[in-house]
Amino acid sequence: MGTADRVGAGNDAEDSGSTRHQHSVRPKGRLVAVHAHPDDEVLWTGGLLATWAAAGEPVTVVTCTRGERGEVIAPAGEAGAALAALEGDGPALAAHRMTELATSLAALGVRDHAFLDGADGRYEDSGMSWLAPGISGAAASVPTGAFVVASVAEAASKLAALLVDRDPAVVVTYEPGGGYGHPDHIRAHEVTVAALALLPGPGPELWEIVIPDDAARAARAALASSPRVADLLAREPRLALPAVDAPYPAAVRPASELDGAVVVELAPVLAQVLTAMGAHATQIQHATAADGEGVVGWYALSNGVLAPLPSQEFYRASEVATRHARWTVPASK
Repeated sequence: MGTADRVGAGNDAEDSGSTRHQHSVRPKGRLVAVHAHPDDEVLWTGGLLATWAAAGEPVTVVTCTRGERGEVIAPAGEAGAALAALEGDGPALAAHRMTELATSLAALGVRDHAFLDGADGRYEDSGMSWLAPGISGAAASVPTGAFVVASVAEAASKLAALLVDRDPAVVVTYEPGGGYGHPDHIRAHEVTVAALALLPGPGPELWEIVIPDDAARAARAALASSPRVADLLAREPRLALPAVDAPYPAAVRPASELDGAVVVELAPVLAQVLTAMGAHATQIQHATAADGEGVVGWYALSNGVLAPLPSQEFYRASEVATRHARWTVPASK
């Protein structure tokens, strides 16, 4: 069986300007996405989830925490004041973000959702600090119930039980660096890998979210040269752009390492993705469709740094998939 016959991967295509072989996503069977907080489902896998759901295949999103320690974006006015009051009030912010998550999932076409801890709210957001634009690290203090200090074995057991029940063909989560360094994202990766190791017999493929370094640089350059972005920055002085050569987060990998990656085109599902981003009003701002700027859109988080919404999402099959894959996948020739 060739690489293009792997579950979820379509025909080979060569990346323009390189000899890198990629595979267009081909939804087949259930997809389970494991994420750390509400909003991660659209920020990291919005195109994949919407594409899989639009194909009529089942999709499940598992969220590990309720985002209790998230920073809150609060616009001016009475409505903004009400949102600002949520920051620091863990239970209130969690309840609000759960409603944002439900709206986002509906926009993406996802009908099945579960919190990793069930209904008891046991795993709390561990918090984070910004180390650089788009790169985070541990918070100065961590609550005793934080996901990052929870037992990996216990959390993996919960996730494994869910995977047995849902029987997915593909599980997707962050790469080992957590995408951008957030401790909860790193823990989500660890828990997912541990859960797959608990499954009896052949299990699902594990896809990790990655971004080729050449695509990441091109996307930043596209924002820097966009007249519409320049106009937005002039009108919104609190916003900023990272330099093209500024440090990149962990998800950005050398393109040479990503031969055989699965690719999702965002353009066909852009409306769904932008609507889902808009649902997370406490976390995402300025989610906008681009028009010929070299990217399909942009957005900013609470740090006020504009981030590109590239035209493609990329996923690599993890080594874990080699040990647990339902189908044997030989190396690309």
